[in-house]
Order: sequence, then C-alpha cells, then structure tokens
Amino acid sequence: MKLLTLNTHSIQEENYPQKLEQFVEVIRQQKPDIIALQEVNQSINAQPAQKELLKGYVPCPQTSVPIRQDNHAAQVAFRLNQHNVDCSWTWVSAKIGYGIYDEGLALLCLNHHITSVDSFFISESKDYQYWKTRKVLGVQIDGCNDWFYTVHMGWWKDEEEPFLKQWQRFGAALEQKKNNTIWLMGDFNSPAEIQNQGYDCIKNDGWYDTYCIAQQKDKGTTVEGSIDGWKDAKHNDKNLKGMRMDYIWCNKVVPVKYSCVMFNGINHAKVSDHFGVCIETERSK
Repeated sequence: MKLLTLNTHSIQEENYPQKLEQFVEVIRQQKPDIIALQEVNQSINAQPAQKELLKGYVPCPQTSVPIRQDNHAAQVAFRLNQHNVDCSWTWVSAKIGYGIYDEGLALLCLNHHITSVDSFFISESKDYQYWKTRKVLGVQIDGCNDWFYTVHMGWWKDEEEPFLKQWQRFGAALEQKKNNTIWLMGDFNSPAEIQNQGYDCIKNDGWYDTYCIAQQKDKGTTVEGSIDGWKDAKHNDKNLKGMRMDYIWCNKVVPVKYSCVMFNGINHAKVSDHFGVCIETERSK
C-alpha cells in the first residue's frame, strides 16, 4: 500500500494552475492508494461546485460547508477522473483562512472507495472565524479495517492552542479505535530536530514514525527556509534552515519498503511551501 501526505498551500500558491496540473500528473503516474492533504482551500465567494466536480465525493457528516467550484480537492479528483483514475474523496473545512478561504483537509483514495468518514475538533476553539481552530479528518476504505487520518497540528509553544492539548484530545478520540491499525498523515508543525517537543511527545505515546522504520529513506526534509507559521522566533527557536515536520505515523509496527520526500524540486517539481512524504508498505492492499 502506498501512502502520500502533503500540505498543499493549494490555491494560495503562486502559479497555482500550473502547480495543480503538475501535482495531478505525478499522482496519475504514481497512483498512491491514499492521499492525505492539508490546507485544502476554496474561495468563500466561489460558486457551488457543478455536478461533474463531485464525482467520487463522499460527504463528511461533520461539515455543513458546501463544496465550491475552486475547491482544491475537487479539482484534483476531477482531473484524475478525466484520466480514468478512479478517485473516491472527502473534504472537511475547519476555519476561515486569510479572511477569504474555507480552509480544510481532504483524503483522496485511488482505486478504493471510502466506506466511513470521521472528523472532529482537536483544538479547544470551535470558532469557524478563528484561524487557530483545528480539525482532523479520517476515512476507512473498502477491503481494509485501517483508519487513515489527515492532520494539521498547532505549534508546541502556542499560548492559545498548544500542541500538547491538541494531541491529548486527538489521542482520547482515537482510543475507541486503538485495536485498528491507524495512520496519522500530515503537517504536525513539530520538527524532528527539536527535542522534548511535539515529535518526542508522539513517539513517547507509542506511535511509530514510518520514516525511521523504512528500509530505504532519503534526508527527509519537508520544509526549507522561512514559511508561514515559522517566521516567529517563538516557534522556530533554533532558526532551523531545513526541517522534517511532515510525517506518516502508525500505531503498529508495519514493514515499510521506503520513505521518500516528493515535490521538493529534486523528486518532482515544488508545488507548495511544504514537500510531500510518500511511503510504501509491504502489506497487501
């Protein structure tokens, strides 16, 4: 099984139409089974999505925000379907981003169909207007009992919405699923290079970083330079130039063939301010 995660930055990106096409072309070639996306935006004033954009869409019961015409996940799924790549997908919006976007999370499943959708708040705030409000989104697919979650966490030192409190809420909500294999995929805003913060917190709670157990791996860097949320010294206390903060975690030890960074300008063109992480497990689909 092949899994991919990417914080997309989506329609905020410069040259977005070109990057959208580049991303879809790589996905069409690589065909990950599960694609976990964060910062999946749509314009709050865009027209509602037309019927053809909703092929394969499985609504998330925990959202009342309609899919709009420029929804990034809808545009990706639509293009994949045009290339005869069967795509089952879902999306949830967590908050208003930059005053002009519905900002959310998406999961796309290629050649599988979503059978269950789960979403809940991990932030204390449930205010849709507050930019620090956070949700997670999870799915199950046909022929598999695993749960796959796409995640975008807050920062360790955040005074209003600290990482630790969000992680504790997340863990409590997953407790009822602990007998299943659970995958957490996304932007955790916790560099592996900084000790005694978010990365160590997750690891100490018994989760396995698939990068560490992969038979083959690269450098692993998923963020370079200064990006939104990491320009403030409060968060970037070591002023790191390269950070590994996008992960695929699992609650069980699963053999992983490889872990590789994608969309970093070396392994495919950059399409976001984050790079993607792709793993392939030795488990059957």
